[in-house]
Amino acid sequence: MSAHCQLTGRKPAFGNAISHSHRRTRRRFDPNIQRKRYWLPSEGRYARLTLSAKGVKTVDVIGIEAAVTRIRARGEKV
Repeated sequence: MSAHCQLTGRKPAFGNAISHSHRRTRRRFDPNIQRKRYWLPSEGRYARLTLSAKGVKTVDVIGIEAAVTRIRARGEKV
């Protein structure tokens, strides 16, 4: 599963892990990605979306139809 949110576009960030002796090594900060299935009443089918935790909350606020419209505007397939 690719680690990016279809709605918000969040993807992994990169930085340093700093040890007790203050040595730095590269690390990756992954977003909290979830696979959620939503019913699309206008199309009469389910859509499975890959969303971050914030993306799931956004769908709860704006609704699935508006969220799918935003995802398609970004050029992603639903």
